[in-house]
Formats: sequence, C-alpha cells, structure tokens
Amino acid sequence: MDQHTVVITGAGSGLGASLAKKCSELGSYVILLGRTKEKLIKTAESLHSGYSIYELDVSSKSDVTNVFQSIQNEVGSIDLLINNAGLGVFDLAENIEEKYINQMIDINLKGTIFCTQEVLEDMKSRKQGMIVNIVSTAGKEGKVNESVYCASKFGVRGFTESLVEELKNTGVQVYAAYMGGMKTEFWDGIFTEEQTKKLMHPDDVADIIMDNIKPRKHIAVTEVTIKNR
Repeated sequence: MDQHTVVITGAGSGLGASLAKKCSELGSYVILLGRTKEKLIKTAESLHSGYSIYELDVSSKSDVTNVFQSIQNEVGSIDLLINNAGLGVFDLAENIEEKYINQMIDINLKGTIFCTQEVLEDMKSRKQGMIVNIVSTAGKEGKVNESVYCASKFGVRGFTESLVEELKNTGVQVYAAYMGGMKTEFWDGIFTEEQTKKLMHPDDVADIIMDNIKPRKHIAVTEVTIKNR
C-alpha cells in the first residue's frame, strides 16, 4: 500500500478499529476520528505506527471542516480516507422515531459526503489519493426492519458510484465495501450473543478491504461485497 496518511472515521470500535490496526501494521500514519475520545485512545493502544486522535461528530459540517483543516495544518495531506462511521436503528418503518431517522441520514449519508468533500480538492490537485466508503449490504438490498438504514446506505452507494465517474482520469480512486453483519458492538441490544456468534469478524473484513486497496497495474477495484455464509 502506498498510502502514508490515513484518516478513519468511526475508529473507536468494530471495523474502524480493525482497519486502523491493519493500516498501522502497513506503516501508515493513522488519524483516528470518532465521537468518544476514550474509545479512540483504546484503539490507539493497539497501533504500531504514529497516530493522531481527533474527536468528531461527522454529522456536523462545521465540525468536519474544522477537524480536517486541523489535520491539514498539523499532519499534512491525506492519502487515504476511510468513511466508516455509521449508525443503525432497526424497527418497522412506521415505528422509527424522527430523531433516529435524522441520525441515520446525518451520520451515514451526510457524514460520508461532508468528510469526502474535505479531501477532494487536495487529492485532485495532487492527482493521487483514495476514498473508501464502508457501505454495508444494506446499500444493495432492502431488508425488513432496516428501511431507513437501507435508505441512508443506498444514498452512500449512489454518492460513491457518482464519485467514481466524477474522478475518472484524476488519479483519485474511490472504492466501496459492501459487507454483511459483523461481530461488533453495533448489534448490542439488537441481536443476542447466539445470533452474533456466526457473524464475520471485523479483522477478517478489514483484511479483505485492505487487500483491495493495494495498487495493482491495470486494475482498479471500485467495489467489493463480503457476505456471511
């Protein structure tokens, strides 16, 4: 992997923490973003290379702008952005409260857009860089009790596919990861331990995602789908 400075949103747990560890093992400088500083510190304890921590709520456009400006000033250009922050609240469509509808659209969709906007100008001017959007298979198929979550993720899919077209011939690559449920705290209070037992481990998913980031001659991976058996 030729990326040197990596920014990961939602890096405090689950897949975000696994991706941070993998990037660190590859020698990258890892910038951990998330809403809970304590969780980010815990992730940082497992890293093998340099890192920075910034508290950030990706649903706030002004906060995103301020944090990414700080990163540019304090660390420099971003080579790889991984939009991983996400939230899911599951119930029948008619039961989902307005606050949860807003949170899913704001974090999953708008947060991805806001963070991406902050790196595009610099990446395009340098004619290099990569944006990885962690989407979920909920961005490919509708699911019972996941109507709004799917709506937010279908939005990320549309944004990602449009970016691929916009960034052709710029040297900037975009890549979407669509994965099924993973064994993480995302499912706390939703699935029982028995139900999560057979789900994918985030470390395995992180391995697959990172393997597809490796530069390969004449090959551009724009998406990968990872499903539970």
